[in-house]
Amino acid sequence: MDKRLISGTALLVAAICLLPIVGVVAAAMFGTFDTLTQLAQTVLWRYSWTTLVLVVLVATGSIVIGSVTAWLVVTSEFRGRRFLEVALVVPLAFPAYVLAYAYTDVLDHPGIVQSTLRHVTGWGPRDYWFPEIRSLGGAALMLTLVLYPYVYLMARTAFRMQAATPFYAARSLGSSPMGAFLRVSVPMARPAIAAGTLLVVMETIADFGTVAHFSVQTFATGIYTSWFGLADRAAAAQLAMGLLGFALLVAALEYMNRGGAAFAVKGRQVPFSRFELSGGRALAAQLACALPVLLGVIIPTLTLILMGLRSEQDIFSPRYLGFIRNSLMLAGIAAVLTVGAAVMLGTFHRVVSNRTSLATLFIGRLGYAVPGGVIAVGLLVPFARFDNWLDARMEAWFDISTGLLISGSIWLLVAAYLIRFLAAAIGAYDSGLATVTPNIDAASRVLGRSIWGTVRSVHLPVLRGSILTALLIVFVDTIKELPATLILRPFNYDTLAVQAFRLASDERLEGAAVPSLMIAGIGLLPVILLCAQIGDWRSRQRNRKGAPLRRA
Repeated sequence: MDKRLISGTALLVAAICLLPIVGVVAAAMFGTFDTLTQLAQTVLWRYSWTTLVLVVLVATGSIVIGSVTAWLVVTSEFRGRRFLEVALVVPLAFPAYVLAYAYTDVLDHPGIVQSTLRHVTGWGPRDYWFPEIRSLGGAALMLTLVLYPYVYLMARTAFRMQAATPFYAARSLGSSPMGAFLRVSVPMARPAIAAGTLLVVMETIADFGTVAHFSVQTFATGIYTSWFGLADRAAAAQLAMGLLGFALLVAALEYMNRGGAAFAVKGRQVPFSRFELSGGRALAAQLACALPVLLGVIIPTLTLILMGLRSEQDIFSPRYLGFIRNSLMLAGIAAVLTVGAAVMLGTFHRVVSNRTSLATLFIGRLGYAVPGGVIAVGLLVPFARFDNWLDARMEAWFDISTGLLISGSIWLLVAAYLIRFLAAAIGAYDSGLATVTPNIDAASRVLGRSIWGTVRSVHLPVLRGSILTALLIVFVDTIKELPATLILRPFNYDTLAVQAFRLASDERLEGAAVPSLMIAGIGLLPVILLCAQIGDWRSRQRNRKGAPLRRA
């Protein structure tokens, strides 16, 4: 009975995850192509080109910043390294659109930077050139500053686990430290860097708040414009299918590229000896690691605090308390259901372990490759039609109007969150489940425990840390999520992210700073957890007999 229940629930979760993809394809194929034809003649190529350029810029910037800073904190010793090793993770707490609001206030024409420049020089508005923050380059910079930690975390782990022998061999053959880094260490860490870059690319193509605020026309803004501006759901679905195809193509290429990447070091593996940097080299390393923290955390935080103080908004007013309540309720429900679904899928694969269970895990992880706007369109189109059909039938048969039972409720929004963030929950749960050997399960079954009994009495207590991590990640990602929330939220049901976006769209940036600060504050929860893990590793390393420092 337990096995049937687990199998049925896991298959239901997989079906829910597949639903938006099927819905997008069906809505795109069976809708009219009039609007899409007009878009193809006007802005479709601009959407494609802008999205591609944005992805390339953000991916390149994240690879450079994440890889270089990870290499420096792993292999070098300089003043402030321990602090910067942890601080480099903190930008993950900030959504990119929050940074966009802060830097617009600082760098735009009325901002403090240009105002001070005009005051000091006496120049007029047309007497000088200043980089435009509301541009494709500005959007790429904002996204890079908050997404590079994905590459940093992956690369840092890969560099830390590498043997130093190949690097020292390259140095003995005449390579400079930079040459050995580029020719030896980076290729060995390529699978990890590629995995982090994939996360960066997926987040970039899914972003809506940043590109919408900077008026950058991408597929994400095109979907929203078709849905709300042109009121054409078929065109929105067709654009969503194009974005979905691009996301799945990127994921497939990364998987194929990573599949053949492997390396092995024979013989005794020598750990890295940190290079003790001094003088100009130490200063360069400090600047390289401190600049992303300065631009991605310190400046935006100070700016948002000053903006919030000028706004004179009352966060304890009934209106703001409603935004907070809605955000926390949605995030709490989504986190519990998503982690529960991850436990079901993980248990199903552990108990059955066949192609079906493997397929359910793959489908569950597929949601992370699907942008939030695509999931929203894929869910809303079929359920809106079902609600309209049901309402018409009930009117004809019983003279009763059912209204929007599904598409007008928060449950469709929760389903979108579950689909979008299930991959993160599966990853956190599976990483912990791998530490529980099958022998423990067998012993529990011999002692008379059922499958559910084993999960309750063995897996869940042992994996408490992994489950808490998964809950926090999904909770915070839900708080920050914007495009799906904008499309699927019930009427007059706003969250902190929606309120921040609405105020910023009305050019009320000082007002947008208040909900933005609250979102960033909540986002610090999983980042603090990550920082604690980094700190625990550092403590363990200090307790071991470390390798001697080397002079650079």
